[in-house]
Amino acid sequence: MALHAASNLETLITVFGGSGFLGRNVVRALAKRGYRIRVAVRRPELAGHLQPLGRVGQIHPVQANLRYPASVEAVMRGSETVVNLVGTLAESGAQTFDAVQTKGAETIAKAAAAIGAQMVHVSAIGADENSPSAYFRSKAAGEKAVLAAAPSATILRPSLLFGPEDQFTNRFAALARISPFLPLIGGVTRVQPAYVADVATAVADAVDDKTKPGATYELGGPDVLTMREIMEIILKITERKRMLVSLPWGLAKLKAHFLQFAPGPFKLTPDQVAMLQVDNVVSDEAKAAGLTLQGLGITPEAMEAIAPQYLWRFRAAGQFQRKNA
Repeated sequence: MALHAASNLETLITVFGGSGFLGRNVVRALAKRGYRIRVAVRRPELAGHLQPLGRVGQIHPVQANLRYPASVEAVMRGSETVVNLVGTLAESGAQTFDAVQTKGAETIAKAAAAIGAQMVHVSAIGADENSPSAYFRSKAAGEKAVLAAAPSATILRPSLLFGPEDQFTNRFAALARISPFLPLIGGVTRVQPAYVADVATAVADAVDDKTKPGATYELGGPDVLTMREIMEIILKITERKRMLVSLPWGLAKLKAHFLQFAPGPFKLTPDQVAMLQVDNVVSDEAKAAGLTLQGLGITPEAMEAIAPQYLWRFRAAGQFQRKNA
């Protein structure tokens, strides 16, 4: 890996997708370590919320579009390390899984290799070219393209992410507020939820050259939970009693054909149903090789410990007022 300058303030890191949920946490983690950070986003005028995460002038949002390689090359000039966090859970217009997570990743990796910059690429546990999910197939293709262009790249595969402003625990807590029941899709599917700040720390460690070149890390939290258990945790934290209604896969896919156009917490795509058909946990191989959060010296936080810190606002008003009287 490339050697960092004596002072991190002299080291420029370009982060693609730095304005998203994981991105904000990664930018904060890198800023705390003193790096200069260039955040490549499609609309920099909407990324002003990032600048207070660091010192004046430390974080600089700039415009780039993965569909235009010249803009990608321009935005990473002078960078020692390039971090790719770009991804999408639902396709929309030109933002297809293939365009964003495969071709986009390849464009970034080729540009990074051309200037000799180190590459840190965030994928996902579940990335598999034979997956029933197009999302996971595109993630696998993206990993392959990155390593072909930049063999020393570090690949980080997080499991389901949770934390303030996430699109998972907050979504179901909001749904529990307005619905008498919660749909349970893949109730026995196992996941290993990872706290977003822990994954951001792993990304920053990779930038710090603490990871093995060319290795693939799998990042999961301390607990393996079924989807039913996660829903029960959310209901417990928000102090709401809701019926959990299991949906057979066939019915879930049928509903998703209509709900993919729904707003807010009701949105569900057929591909998201396919994603839930496969366990999303750290493999035994990754554990044995030390390619995990624990292998990086990070003690992962549990959902039950962190989620109450931000899901409290979804509690029933009367119950919350009684507790704080």
